[in-house]
Amino acid sequence: MRWLGDECVSASLVMALRADGHDVLYIAEMAAGLSDAEVIGLALHERRLLLTEDKDFGDLVVRQGRSVPGVVLIRIDSAKPSLKATRLAAAIAHFGEGLFGRYLVIEEGRLRARLLSNAG
Repeated sequence: MRWLGDECVSASLVMALRADGHDVLYIAEMAAGLSDAEVIGLALHERRLLLTEDKDFGDLVVRQGRSVPGVVLIRIDSAKPSLKATRLAAAIAHFGEGLFGRYLVIEEGRLRARLLSNAG
């Protein structure tokens, strides 16, 4: 799957995705300091799922209607990096390509997903 990792996502999570065979562009490696709007624009242009830990993307995508192929928001304590990777892998196994067109929130004990009416 094609991903765009926001710079707030840990490098270890990006490496875990890459180790599982995913194609991941990582903002921290290529364009640190981009605004959230620029990150969304890049995800749309590159047709990549946006992986983030920043809740502000919810406002841009859900409330303001910005187009994006899909968003995966990780809401797990940063002190639990292995749990983040495990829960993300479980979400990928569950939704697969169905992550495109969704806004998914990954928490310790649950996944919350909504379809995006403005998926790009």
